[in-house]
Amino acid sequence: MKAIYLLIGLLIFLVSTHAHAGSGVPLTGDFWLLGDFTQNLPCKGDGSDPAEVKVKVGADQIVSKVGVCKFLNAKLEGRRLKATMECQFPAGPLVGDVTFTQKTDGTVDFVDRDNDYTATLYRCPK
Repeated sequence: MKAIYLLIGLLIFLVSTHAHAGSGVPLTGDFWLLGDFTQNLPCKGDGSDPAEVKVKVGADQIVSKVGVCKFLNAKLEGRRLKATMECQFPAGPLVGDVTFTQKTDGTVDFVDRDNDYTATLYRCPK
């Protein structure tokens, strides 16, 4: 249950899918944030990962079990991507600022602007 709440927090404050449009951020090709991940749990990638922790980061959106978030804007600062995201939920859209930090061990740290929600994204094997 804790993972679901963290994932909801992640989605509430994630950046939106249009980060590559007009922001100069290269969210295409082999950009380090693109791919399949699990949140706060190493990804096995063998089909046994719990659905509630799966996260798919695309060039224009982030999809998880609890919703879809789109990049509104983003700025690359070294190993950090700072972004504003809009997430769609049944109660309506939510917008927030977040930072993704590429780590040397292949994980990605996530934190919202107020440090209320943090997560570690583990890349799934291809």
